[in-house]
Amino acid sequence: MNSPTRSLLHVAIITDGNGRWATTRGMPRSAGHRAGAENLGRIARTAPDLGIGTLTLYAFSANNWRRPPAEVASLLRLLQEYLTVEAARCSDEGIRVTVIGRRDRLSTGLQNAIAVAEESTVHGHELHIRLAVDYSSREVLYQAARRFYKVTRISRESFEDILGETCHDTVREVDLVIRTGGEQRLSDFLLWESAYAELYFTKKLWPEFSTTDFREAMREFRSRVRTFGTLPKAVAS
Repeated sequence: MNSPTRSLLHVAIITDGNGRWATTRGMPRSAGHRAGAENLGRIARTAPDLGIGTLTLYAFSANNWRRPPAEVASLLRLLQEYLTVEAARCSDEGIRVTVIGRRDRLSTGLQNAIAVAEESTVHGHELHIRLAVDYSSREVLYQAARRFYKVTRISRESFEDILGETCHDTVREVDLVIRTGGEQRLSDFLLWESAYAELYFTKKLWPEFSTTDFREAMREFRSRVRTFGTLPKAVAS
C-alpha cells in the first residue's frame, strides 16, 4: 500500500463509549461527545512519542445517521467546532488534519470547516490525524469497485489509488486498531487497510481512555510477533 513513512506506525481508533460515559454520570450524551473530542487532543499529543505517524479516528460512521436527529446534529456541530478551533493549533504544532468519508451529506458549514482545516495543516509532518466522518468501509470499497472496471491498468496498486480517491486520502496500511468501550468488532472501519492489523480491545470508554492506557496498548502491540502469514523467524529456522 502507498505509505510515505512506513517506519512510523499507523494506529486507528474506534472511539466508542462517549454516550455511555455521559449517561452513567447523569449527563446528556452530547457532553460525552465533547469529552471525547477533548480526549483526542491528549491522545494526539502523545502519539508522536510512541512512534506513530498517522492516527485515524472513527468520528462518525455512515450508520450513525440512524441515531436521533438531535444527537446527530449535536455531533456534527461539535465536529465543525473542533475543526474550526483546532486547525490553527494543529498547524502550529505541525499536525496535519484530513477527513475521510463522504462529504455530500454534510452541511455546507462543516464542508467548509473541513476544507479550511485540511488546507491550513497540509504541511504538518509531526503527526497526521485522519477523522473518519460519514464513513463506511464497505461503501468505499463498493464505490471504488464501480470505478475500477473502467481503468486500463489492472493492478492492486491502481485499485488502491481509486480507493484513496473515493475516501479523499491515500490508502494507508493500519498497524494497530484500538477499540474502546468493550465491544470487539471492526464496525465497517478500514476493512481493506486493516487486513493485517493487530487488534486491541479495552473496556475503557473513550473519554476515560488515558494516555497511560494508550501507552499500555502500544506496549502490548510491540510485544506481539507479526508474521503477515509467514512463520515466525524462530520456527522458520
